[in-house]
Amino acid sequence: MLSSVTTPQDLDERFRAELAGLVAAAAKRDLDEPVREDTALTGEQARALYDAQSTSRHLDLAARWLRGFDAGFYTIGSSGHEGNAAVAAALRPTDPALLHYRSGGFYCMRGAQVAGSDPIRDVLRGVVASAKEPIAGGRHKVFGHADLHVIPTTSTIASHLPRAVGVAYALGRGKRLTPPGGGHGWPPDALVVCTFGDASINHAAATAAFNTAGWCDHIGLKLPLLFVCEDNGLGISVRSPEGWVAAALSSRPGLRYYAADGCDAAATYDRAAEAAAWVRRYRRPAVLHLSTVRLMGHAGADAEMAYRSPVEIAAELARDPLVRTARLLAGAGVASPAELMTRYDEIGWEVRRIAEEVLAEPKLGSASEVTAPLAPRRPVRVSRAVADAAAHLAVDEPAEDLDGELDDDLEFTPAVPSGPPVTAGAPLWAPSGAASPAALAPAGVDEDEDEDDWPEPAAVEPDPEPEPEPVSAPEPAPVERPVSGTPRSTGNAHLVTRAEAFAGKLPERAGPLTLAQTINATLTDAMLAYPQMLVFGEDVAAKGGVYGVTKGLRDRFGGTRVFDTLLDETSILGLGLGAGLAGMLPVPEIQYLAYLHNAEDQLRGEAATMQFFSQGAFHNPMVVRVAGLAYQLGFGGHFHNDNGLAVLRDIPGLVVAAPSRAEDAAPMLRTCLASAIVDGSVCVFLEPIALYHTRDLHTENDNWWVSDYAPPSEWPAIHVPIGRARAYSNGPNDDLTIITFGNGVRLSLRAAARLTAEGVHCRVVDLRWLSPLPVGDIIKNASDTGRVLIVDETRRSGGVGEGVIAALVDAGYVGVARRVAAVDSFVPLGPAANHVLVSEEQVIQGARSLLAR
Repeated sequence: MLSSVTTPQDLDERFRAELAGLVAAAAKRDLDEPVREDTALTGEQARALYDAQSTSRHLDLAARWLRGFDAGFYTIGSSGHEGNAAVAAALRPTDPALLHYRSGGFYCMRGAQVAGSDPIRDVLRGVVASAKEPIAGGRHKVFGHADLHVIPTTSTIASHLPRAVGVAYALGRGKRLTPPGGGHGWPPDALVVCTFGDASINHAAATAAFNTAGWCDHIGLKLPLLFVCEDNGLGISVRSPEGWVAAALSSRPGLRYYAADGCDAAATYDRAAEAAAWVRRYRRPAVLHLSTVRLMGHAGADAEMAYRSPVEIAAELARDPLVRTARLLAGAGVASPAELMTRYDEIGWEVRRIAEEVLAEPKLGSASEVTAPLAPRRPVRVSRAVADAAAHLAVDEPAEDLDGELDDDLEFTPAVPSGPPVTAGAPLWAPSGAASPAALAPAGVDEDEDEDDWPEPAAVEPDPEPEPEPVSAPEPAPVERPVSGTPRSTGNAHLVTRAEAFAGKLPERAGPLTLAQTINATLTDAMLAYPQMLVFGEDVAAKGGVYGVTKGLRDRFGGTRVFDTLLDETSILGLGLGAGLAGMLPVPEIQYLAYLHNAEDQLRGEAATMQFFSQGAFHNPMVVRVAGLAYQLGFGGHFHNDNGLAVLRDIPGLVVAAPSRAEDAAPMLRTCLASAIVDGSVCVFLEPIALYHTRDLHTENDNWWVSDYAPPSEWPAIHVPIGRARAYSNGPNDDLTIITFGNGVRLSLRAAARLTAEGVHCRVVDLRWLSPLPVGDIIKNASDTGRVLIVDETRRSGGVGEGVIAALVDAGYVGVARRVAAVDSFVPLGPAANHVLVSEEQVIQGARSLLAR
């Protein structure tokens, strides 16, 4: 009986009626025989599929029942999609899977393949938001389980596809690294499966993933990835045009196309097994297009009759995959209709029993419980990781070393005189010829110790595709759990020591370095310390970056670890997300901050949520280098001078670092890398473009903006924890505190030098970390003077300064404060930029106005 929606009762009653109408087969096939002549699916396998499909169906019914009395909170179901259980049956339980929210049959089948699993309890705990749910812990209802190698995905449409490409990339090239990217014990011949709906193929994230997979295949990269499109013809109420999905998927270059009736378990199994065998053997991407139906609407509140006719709904019910599997079993004589009904009811009662049990389980009880897995911070362990990396690199150095300085093109040149000699305590803004500054950073944090060859594009076509060998039932491969990643030998034959990596010219002996040179040297040392580290992005390899920051890295470490990507920020971040998940340490570069906005959801919807939705069972460590902020001279426009950071600071758990000077950049980058390894942190390392090659602060050739590079033996002493600012102070009697970051540090120090001549003593505080803000240091330095000028090069609305003001207000700051910020505008080309950006004169005027109060 049909009403405005197909209700759970309708669906259940119709299934029972269909079973009652089945007739037992006269001839019976053996359980190890195929259930029909045109399939390899055996009776035993078909019975297992029926169980998984029935389990998924009853879980959908239970979710609607629980919602009926406000005990369940998620009703998007898998009814009509249960054929995806056959895809799981055709794969190995050690193949990593990223699942669509209608892949319940797959999850139940995967659970049945792994001893000790309880997929019924897993799913129901998710529905009722139980704190005991094994993956998200009550934070969301997702399909995921580390023991089942099911990676949780969010509901953001298609956002998991670029990550799937990244995981497949890591699996496809793991043998080329020492150590290989082993991920969560995935065997070397594993493949990645990624399921999604038909409406998702139109999303930008999906098209990026398809394009990148095809691009990788075109240039000969191994990419063992099976896309599975579960096509029910609808995106909520919007129909996919007839034939559009098949046309779009089958025409994708580099993707081998397979199709099957997703309501026919045997046909789905055969085609999935064929596709999986081809992907596994040739390590190339493919897409399996399954035709499915959607029963009971999009979700519990969806009234289908508003956009679907009764005839159409009835036609979909006639294709019910659970009914068709029952017919398949009865027709083969593998099970009688009565046995099928009995089994269906047994599963139903088991689901009901467990549903009643999970109702009594606790929910998340506080904000701290909710946020606990979001962004763990273990600063002592991070500090120790930095020290371990330093110890790993502190090998015997050559007795003699070539003296020299790196020029702005990152090449050695004859040495030039460095800046003035260092005298502890002298302010950085002192006039040229005076003493050099000391780094007056706040004291460290006390904490109780808690132990807890990318190939170049080829001009030739790939080899012809041989036909895959006959498919047999997949056998699980042995699983080895990965060990914790610590600095180890690189395994790179042509790079063994720092001296070799730097061609005998160690950076600590090269004289003062610029910001760009320091980042280059730090990346080189990190590549030596962390053999799982990758550097990639647009123009980072052959060219060495548009500003030369990565110059020489590919020559030092090879194209396997340092490589150029296609020009698509979504794919660059997706590659990093997957590689991190697979056990690597990705360091992607986004060429300009403005380009990041094309791909923000990969950070918000995927990167930052992984630990949140998996309670740390999965994490995607990543340090994203981004060239950004404004003040470029002679090269401008808003795409190359973007000063908008609000979208990054709004992402929970994301670390945003913004070094202004070379002296801070090196330890901060090491901290980000160590935090990614220790805590699984996702960090954005924001590099001020205008300061990359800056050498002087006050006058030409004063060399006040360059800094000596510290040797590894000194790294522990200069370690910079996340969330700690740096203060440049004249002493305890400062008149004013200027709080700033990035280019604002240089502007403020120059302004402070001029104010000193007027008898005004300023303390300049470089935030260094924009998320989380160094709140403790902000309050301390603000309270010391009682006057705060915030110099914010981001826009007035949504800028960093708003967060600083809020921190002061929340802490009960009683002094005076003022903000100088950029205009709410995009940065225009040429001299017009000076009208919207913060200037040195504005800083001085702001300080004077505060002192006049």
